[in-house]
Order: sequence, then structure tokens, then C-alpha cells
Amino acid sequence: MKFLDQAKIYLRSGDGGDGVVGFRREKYIEFGGPDGGDGGKGGDIAFEAVENLNTLIDFRYSQHFRAKKGGNGAGSDRTGAGAPELLIQVPVGTQIMAEDQETVLADLARPGQRITLLRGGDGGFGNAHYKSATNRSPRRADKGWPGEERWVWLRLKLIADAGLVGLPNAGKSTFLSRASAARPKIADYPFTTLHPQLGVVRLSTTEEFVLADIPGLIEGAHEGAGLGDRFLGHVERCAVLLHLIDGAAGDVVRAWRMVREELAAYGGGLAEKPELIALNKADAMTPREASARRSALARASGQEVMLLSAATGTGVPEVLRAVQRMITAARQNRAA
Repeated sequence: MKFLDQAKIYLRSGDGGDGVVGFRREKYIEFGGPDGGDGGKGGDIAFEAVENLNTLIDFRYSQHFRAKKGGNGAGSDRTGAGAPELLIQVPVGTQIMAEDQETVLADLARPGQRITLLRGGDGGFGNAHYKSATNRSPRRADKGWPGEERWVWLRLKLIADAGLVGLPNAGKSTFLSRASAARPKIADYPFTTLHPQLGVVRLSTTEEFVLADIPGLIEGAHEGAGLGDRFLGHVERCAVLLHLIDGAAGDVVRAWRMVREELAAYGGGLAEKPELIALNKADAMTPREASARRSALARASGQEVMLLSAATGTGVPEVLRAVQRMITAARQNRAA
């Protein structure tokens, strides 16, 4: 299934049904009077977050959604039928944005969460509504009120506990495949990962977390360089960022600073999230190189730097344990 994380769609709720002009005309009833019924309400448009979807690909092919019109009124004071609600199902983590792509109309972050975005129009009054002591034979009936319409953007932000960030070829996909059952594409050239990948990391029967791998960042990503920074939205909800750095590439401090600058330029609170720094590809460095680069990175970042090799699995369990501890601490702080 192709991954699609944003789509633009058109919505229109249903118009209200029309009221009618009607009179009782039975042969043996002396005073008939007006009996035109009101129109029914137009259909609403609602959204619901469901767990069995993980992409917005369906909205690539269906981009226009219109709810039905309410039924018209009828004689004998019969009100028109109300139109059914049009329910649109989206993946958990979907944001509904206004056409300016900045105003958030709804954020469906929990399974089963629903929102009615557009209300259907009310039905018009029939002539029975207007009868009075001074107007005993009204011939007025109203048209139904029109529904609402608008274009909206759907933007999917994956729900994960920890997010993998780093430069291309830092070994993020290899790490994800080593830590979980996910099988992302792995190759020895940049931008192998073209869309986000999710993996579930199980440390024990009671400890597990969801890890998200996004395409690599390069300098100027916030200006559109490389694949840009559009996929950073998928780690906005993460409690922890795992920053993987290619230790065999040489200048690890510059690599770390480059990604940090892109996170800060993107915004969304990414630069303030708890970060675990891990120096990858220990198998491609001598012990002396690994020690020197690890020390330099620790001095520059002011944090502890962990050493691992995603290819061989060395150090991976320790890194995962550290990530789990940070996630647990973040959850406790959120609940406090």
C-alpha cells in the first residue's frame, strides 16, 4: 500500500428539505385549513479516527464528499425525512486543517474520536407553521437552508513513542529492522527511506514501545533540500527522539549540529524534546576512533553518548532500554 500523509478534499453538508404549501380538502370536513409540513434537516459531515487505517491513500482517489439533502415536507403535516450523517473514517493521528494549511480544525489523536465538522442545513417551514388567528390560509412555504461547504487538508502524524532522526545513511532503517519486526528498505545510498516506517519494540511481556523512522535530513531541509522536512511532523507526537549519528563518516559533531539546526528551524517543539544520542556503526571504527568521536560528541552536546552497531546488534539492547526509560519518565511527567 502506498504511503500518503496529506490530502486535500472538498466537503459539502446536505441542504435542508423544502417546506410545502398544502390544505386539507376532504369532502365532509367544513374547515380544512393549511397542513403543509416542514422540510427535513440536511446531512452532517463527521470524521472518526479508526485503528485499521495507516495512510490517507484513499483520499487520492475520492476527493469530493457531499452529504444528502433532507426530504421535502408533505401534506397532512408530514415533515420530510432528515438526511443521514456522512461519516468519513481517517487514521488515528490525522489533523484536519483549513485551506491555509495552518489553522487546525480538529486533531483526531485517539481511536474512536469523532468530530462533526460541517452541519447540514435546517429544513424550511411549511405553510402550517404560519397559520394564525389572523392568517388562516397562509400560502407561504420556505426553501431549506443550504449546507456548509469548504476545502480542507488532511495531514497524518503517526502515533509513535520514539522517533528516529539523523542524516541519510546514519543506519536508522537498519536499527529499526534490528529492534523490531519492521522490514524497511536498506541500501548503501542516501534516501533509501522515502516515507516513514513504524516498528513495535518489545523488550519484555510488559514493556514495549512504537518506534518511527523518518527519511533522513540534510542541511537546508527546512527550505526543501533533499526530501525536505515535511516528514518531521510524524515525530511531533513522540515523547523521545533517538538521534543516530554515523560514527564512520568522520565529523560527528557537525552531523549532530546539522540535524539539531533543522529540528529547531522546523519548530513544533522538536528541539525541546528529550534526546538520546547514539553513535552508530561501531563495527566500522577502531576502538580509538570510537572513543575519540564519542568524547567529542559528548563535549559538544553536553549529554551522554551511547555506542552501538545496528548491523551487528552490539549495543542495541542497551540503547533500547535507555529509550524505554526515557519514554516511561515522559509518560509519568505527562500524567503528573
